[in-house]
Amino acid sequence: MGGTESSISEPGSPSRNRGNETSRQNLSECKVWRNPLNLFRGAEYRRYTWVTGKEPLTYYDMNLSAQDHQTFFTCDTDFLRPSDTVMQKAWRERNPPARIKAAYQALELNNDCATAYVLLAEEEATTIVDAERLFKQALKAGETIYRQSQQCQHQSPQHEAQLRRDTNVLVYIKRRLAMCARKLGRIREAVKIMRDLMKEFPPLTMLNIHENLLESLLELQAYADVQAVLAKYDDISLPKSAAICYTAALLKTRTVSEKFSPETASRRGLSTAEINAVEAIHRAVEFNPHVPKYLLEMKSLILPPEHILKRGDSEAIAYAFFHLQHWKRIEGALNLLECTWEGTFRMIPYPLEKGHLFYPYPSCTETADRELLPTFHHVSVYPKKELPLFIHFTAGFCSSTAMIAILTHQFPEIMGIFAKAVLGLWCPQPWASSGFEENTQDLKSEDLGLSSG
Repeated sequence: MGGTESSISEPGSPSRNRGNETSRQNLSECKVWRNPLNLFRGAEYRRYTWVTGKEPLTYYDMNLSAQDHQTFFTCDTDFLRPSDTVMQKAWRERNPPARIKAAYQALELNNDCATAYVLLAEEEATTIVDAERLFKQALKAGETIYRQSQQCQHQSPQHEAQLRRDTNVLVYIKRRLAMCARKLGRIREAVKIMRDLMKEFPPLTMLNIHENLLESLLELQAYADVQAVLAKYDDISLPKSAAICYTAALLKTRTVSEKFSPETASRRGLSTAEINAVEAIHRAVEFNPHVPKYLLEMKSLILPPEHILKRGDSEAIAYAFFHLQHWKRIEGALNLLECTWEGTFRMIPYPLEKGHLFYPYPSCTETADRELLPTFHHVSVYPKKELPLFIHFTAGFCSSTAMIAILTHQFPEIMGIFAKAVLGLWCPQPWASSGFEENTQDLKSEDLGLSSG
């Protein structure tokens, strides 16, 4: 879990956009991914609701999680084990108490049902300590089932599917145990678990475990190890993320930020190291332009969602929520970011049409982020939608015309006099001035109750 992607586009939309390469690229980028550092529902999201009375997760986000759970934790052979049959129904339940009740029913049928412990750890545990205890029980059960599945994997396609499911369960449990250790301050233990996972299950790079590893190594201030991870995963052939791009920028910023001064740089110019740092910041900002406002605390953070849209506001929140502390720890890093990040936009004046280092910025991020983020959050929009000048002019002209029409309808005589006066100023003619004087005299006579006769 953690790297699965789900398309937010409507069915059939790829066929409608088939004739336009840019639209197809945008469509492929508008996919939501499981947040690699997603929080625990019971121990973190629910505690937030208790304190604030606000729901941090949207229905759409939770529905995507339900789909993930069914994909990763169920398979066609579930009917062979009654406890798995119960859990298959549990993952489909919308009501949290019903899911928890089903997990206990599964444990009554089989005390070694790993997925039941997973559900209880995620949703019933109210502290990270409780969640870790339940995940350790899940690990014990999961390893036993995994070994059994390994022995039977070649017997039939169904057994192969069962092994894939049991592998997913085991990887998920170990990853969450690593995250528990990280949250409880046992960071070296967390790093070891993550490294072992990446060695034991190298095909599962789609799970983005390296992003968990990067964050933990930054907490240890093991910058050489962070660079080694980036050397492997910041590759042109691999998908990018805010964590990859901004961590690369942070490492280059770290070498120059302490002594950086905008005034000094403007006098003597930028050094090679400073140029490299600025270019890395521009690269990161081009990939996700929403992040700097959260790092610079120009926008308030909220709890990150369970799914994110790459290059969108949801990814920016998820990154800044965990990495802001790492930027603050490096003296001058945020100052350098503040001085240089807006320069990115001069290189990409039309980001929806053409990018500099990446594909054009996808136009669908705002819609997707509004589905993923709670309503009380003000979604960041890029690029800002500015109306062309002729639209402003047309709107003003139409409004003025409408106002004149209304006034003419209500006060025809006065507006007629006003119109003749304006014409007299612009095009002074003898007939215009005399007519204006006669009409003015008639109007005065009427006001005084006099007759021209």
